[in-house]
Amino acid sequence: MLTMPIPPHQRQPHWTPLTGLNALHRAWTQAALGKRSQPEVARFELNLGTALLQLQAELRSGNYRPSGYRSFVIHDPKRRLVSAAPFRDRVVHHALVQAIEPLFEKHFIEHSYANRIGKGTHKAIAQARQWQCEHAHVLQCDLRQFFPSVDHAVLLGALARRITCPRTLVLCATVLRSGVGVLDGEYTPISFPGDDLLAAARPRGLPIGNLTSQFWANVLLNELDQFVTAELGCAAYLRYVDDFLLFSDNKKQLWQWKAAIREKLNALRLSMHEASSTVYPVKNGIPWLGVRLLPQGVKLKTRNARAFSARLRDMQAAIAAGQMPLKEATWRINGWVAHAKQADSWALRRAIFEQALFIPPPQPTDEERDA
Repeated sequence: MLTMPIPPHQRQPHWTPLTGLNALHRAWTQAALGKRSQPEVARFELNLGTALLQLQAELRSGNYRPSGYRSFVIHDPKRRLVSAAPFRDRVVHHALVQAIEPLFEKHFIEHSYANRIGKGTHKAIAQARQWQCEHAHVLQCDLRQFFPSVDHAVLLGALARRITCPRTLVLCATVLRSGVGVLDGEYTPISFPGDDLLAAARPRGLPIGNLTSQFWANVLLNELDQFVTAELGCAAYLRYVDDFLLFSDNKKQLWQWKAAIREKLNALRLSMHEASSTVYPVKNGIPWLGVRLLPQGVKLKTRNARAFSARLRDMQAAIAAGQMPLKEATWRINGWVAHAKQADSWALRRAIFEQALFIPPPQPTDEERDA
């Protein structure tokens, strides 16, 4: 791991801005967005100047050490272990990402849609829908236990290809090291070609919930993106986190691409779900990001609607108990509605919201009235 002290003459110019008070204050603002009523965030804000100065001193002296995570399980719809870092560590995560993101963003492919400004699920669905209409077959892949599987040495190698500042790399390694063991219970060990007995002890895992984990997932999987688009020459490829689609009219070519992707993933110490990563005709419908892309239109997945209905009931109960402000419930509801509108879901949305007594029923758009 990168733990050596860095002599002053080796410090790179962007380390000072990264740890400057302006950058840390901006990072605090981002980390606290929508969370300032939480006790931990409020305590940090109560002595904000002192807290930021202390954080700056620890970072610049090399004495910064992240604290432990608080973990909990969610089902959305898959079971996931989410690990929340203490708030002061989240401030550091934001400062780090805002400093290094520009080094990588310009090298990401156009059709990588997760956790990027101007991208997102809606555009990923629209692009997949467009390519579905233009091609006969699709190779759909998803990675096996992606966040628990991420190998720290491989990720640090990808980071070092763009980050020239040693102290920034040390901070990346420090944040990475704080997540060692957090996801061990979620990972089933596998062997890769050339592994020895010590391979099982390699540090791995990105805690789900960290801003750094979301960004570093794109950094690592950009290695795959570049391989598929530049070396395999697939022009109709898109990825959202660890799910990706390749479109072609040549079914045999897609199977060949799957074999090549398997080898590339081995080099990254990652693997795909072999059974579910398969080639099939686009006319069969493509399950993608909570919807199903069909030749005749886009349908919302049944489990997505059921999960939202359950969350809606929970929100009603929380509002009745005074545990959730209506404004927060409205924000959450609007987020789901925006997603559901990507599908032909007007009747379904109306049926769901007719049961929601704390908000007026939604009104159809002119387009939906005419449908």
